[in-house]
Amino acid sequence: VLTAKFVVALNTISKLSLALNIPTEASVTHSVANAFKAILAVTVELENYSFPKAEIYKAYLADPSAFAGSGGGGGGGGEAAAEEAAPVEEEVEEAPPATDMFGGGDGGDY
Repeated sequence: VLTAKFVVALNTISKLSLALNIPTEASVTHSVANAFKAILAVTVELENYSFPKAEIYKAYLADPSAFAGSGGGGGGGGEAAAEEAAPVEEEVEEAPPATDMFGGGDGGDY
């Protein structure tokens, strides 16, 4: 219980210091992450400047399909499973008639 309260207090201090732009030990990790995001945003837009960590993001933005997975989650079976998966028709339920905010449904007040 005491540890949970300490973590909540630490998070509150971190949020407060970030909002007020006051650096504290609690907000260092967030400040570094935010600085990296800002530098990365500028670097991605520049053609003549880069740094090693930014190359991954530039490559992804240039061709996202190169980072796409091969699909599927494993399991094999391939063609036999595709044949068994026939389209299933779903039953459509009708929604009840709409009413206005105060319970009347005729809309005569407009």
